[in-house]
Amino acid sequence: MNVPTSVWVITIAVMTVFLFVDVVVIARRPHVPSMGEVGRHLAFFIGCAVLFGVMVWRVWGSRYAGEFYAGWLTEYSLSVDNLFVFLLIMNNFRVPVRLQQSALLIGIVIAIVLRGIFIALGAAVINAYAWVFYIFGAFLVYTAVKLAREGESDDDHYEENRLIAWVEKRFPATKEYHGARMFARVDGKRLITPMLIVILALGTTDLLFALDSIPAIFGLTKEPYLVLTANLFALMGLRQLYFLIGGLLKRLVYLSIGLAVLLAFIGVKL
Repeated sequence: MNVPTSVWVITIAVMTVFLFVDVVVIARRPHVPSMGEVGRHLAFFIGCAVLFGVMVWRVWGSRYAGEFYAGWLTEYSLSVDNLFVFLLIMNNFRVPVRLQQSALLIGIVIAIVLRGIFIALGAAVINAYAWVFYIFGAFLVYTAVKLAREGESDDDHYEENRLIAWVEKRFPATKEYHGARMFARVDGKRLITPMLIVILALGTTDLLFALDSIPAIFGLTKEPYLVLTANLFALMGLRQLYFLIGGLLKRLVYLSIGLAVLLAFIGVKL
């Protein structure tokens, strides 16, 4: 698959514009989105992904279009599992409902940047060392077994990663939220707010999930361009998906089992 540099630049530029507009709109008006608003936005992002796949089909052929759709749907499925942890983070830090959309958006922007770096490193390693696929496959099978076992657990406790624990210990923070602001001045001192900690938690936690989702999509396509775009489309609809099915997450009791089967299949394929 020969992707010109100009196509890479245009793709990243268009995605950046979409995210920038999203950030500006939400920053100006933090609110709890209605089901209609969430549904329209989610339909828009899904429609864009479908049209992008059609464009891939016309330019590069049905094989690569199939790989894109497979990668996108796989990433979307794995992203639903992320929402469980996102919900726990929101509850753990008692984020006001009207601010959750802002926290999710900025956290997802951080996740996109970190995943982009992760994908670039993964592609470089795969090009240099083909045997890395065996490691990816073994890791996916291990993750599948772990997911299947956790599917029987009712653990609702969120454990902070080391970065979040270090930030909380190193930097003094306000006890209350100051809107969507990440810094606030109190008694003449500039302090971080809980919003900054929540955003870091969302972004870095998503990167941990990328440890299985990135190897999974590399098991479906070896094209870095398709890996990147599939991840971008999955993440860009993740915020809307959170509000659309957030209240139903607890009812998805077989999600972990389903994802375990999916990861195990890709792991064996690798």
